[in-house]
Amino acid sequence: MRKILAGPADRLPRPPYDAEIDTIFKALGGMPERYEVERLRKDASARTQPLTSALLADKSINVEDISIPGPRQSLTISVVKPLAPADESRPCIFYIHGGALVAADRFAGLDTSVIWARDFSAITISVEYGRAPENTGTEPVEDCYAALLWTSKHMSELGIDPDRLLLYGTSAGGGLAAAAALMARDRGGPKLCGLVLECPMLDDRNEKVSSQQFSTGPFYNSTLNKFAWRCLLGERAGGSAVSEYEAPARAQDLSRMPPTFLDCASAEPFRDEIVAFASKLWEGGVQAELHVWPGGPHGYDRIIPTAPFAILARQTRLAWIRRAFQTI
Repeated sequence: MRKILAGPADRLPRPPYDAEIDTIFKALGGMPERYEVERLRKDASARTQPLTSALLADKSINVEDISIPGPRQSLTISVVKPLAPADESRPCIFYIHGGALVAADRFAGLDTSVIWARDFSAITISVEYGRAPENTGTEPVEDCYAALLWTSKHMSELGIDPDRLLLYGTSAGGGLAAAAALMARDRGGPKLCGLVLECPMLDDRNEKVSSQQFSTGPFYNSTLNKFAWRCLLGERAGGSAVSEYEAPARAQDLSRMPPTFLDCASAEPFRDEIVAFASKLWEGGVQAELHVWPGGPHGYDRIIPTAPFAILARQTRLAWIRRAFQTI
């Protein structure tokens, strides 16, 4: 079983948490003494299960599991469709879940598909990609890209508008979404109308100031992040032999990427790598929108969804997706 000891205490001053988050932070106390894959998976499952049950019981949508060919073995995707009849093809959000590359499943965060179905009449597709450490290197993103490509080839039977296919990833899924978008660019498709990267996990090097500021704490920190990257990359993590398809922050050229929305919080280890990625997109002439929400840790949207800045963040994402679907 892979494990890592907790890192040293933070030495740099760091942006404060929002008052509501700070209360939770103080109540949680210290960080774990070590990280283990099975414990992370157990905790993720406990958090996800009630939301998954509510999703499957929701009468406004239909959830269908489909087995599709994968690069190494068959993959399972979940297709979430609005039950209301449609006069025309629907937009599609291809969703990639988070979980530090090692935990969670295709239903993690998929409860948001009910909102997408209601607000956009959108179909959501979520893939069960291979997690680390059982799947390493580019294997998880190859799974995601294979499922995205399958979706693009079955749009007609799924009722999807080919001009409105949007790729969306959260946390580790955000990094995989960025890598899959790079693959789509480099391999000639599929065409994406937009890319949403919600607090994406992009850089295995953990060198940015925010990584040093948030190396400890009960929320997602860079000590856990180093553990997660080592599960994917082994001894290559942080070294020179890592490709942009494994860690998208390694990309030197982000030109010809789809219009991109990025967001994160000010009090999380990913903050500076996300800001740098947005700058690289602008350098490549890509239309990109970046938001850094003050006072939140990584995962703030789930930790305290009623916080005013969390509500505003969700509204801002939805507004951007609406524009992406209308600009075709």
